[in-house]
Amino acid sequence: MKCPFCRGDNDRVIDSRTAQEGFAIRRRRECLGCRRRYTTYERIETTTVKVIKKDGVREPFDPAKIKQGLEKACWKRAVSDDQLETIIAAVEQDIEQSFETEVESRHVGEVVMQHLRELDEVAYVRFASVYRQFKDVRDFVDELRLLEEDHAN
Repeated sequence: MKCPFCRGDNDRVIDSRTAQEGFAIRRRRECLGCRRRYTTYERIETTTVKVIKKDGVREPFDPAKIKQGLEKACWKRAVSDDQLETIIAAVEQDIEQSFETEVESRHVGEVVMQHLRELDEVAYVRFASVYRQFKDVRDFVDELRLLEEDHAN
């Protein structure tokens, strides 16, 4: 494994433990060149599912895209990287169990929002505003009303 800081190719594993509900192994590594530490994840390689975008284009499912969207939605919120990784793992697991070759992007977004709604409502509304392409403040108000109704029930 190359060090992300010095690009050295000599490291040692300091700690290994399961992550993402047992679907990955998290390893803490130390570069023997620059002595800095970093984390890697090891996952089972699976068949690549293609995501069907709104315009009909198909592209390989990429968990990094989900993470990028989650990080933007959770910016300045009390949400840890481990919590984000748990959501990503749950989305991947849902897709792998429910779809063999293709999944619509709409389904991926809905599963992400479902998990994010349980984790942090502000981050959920942020994600929903981009994913559902809110046009004006009324769209935000409508989404907030739905959240309030859920709390009342």
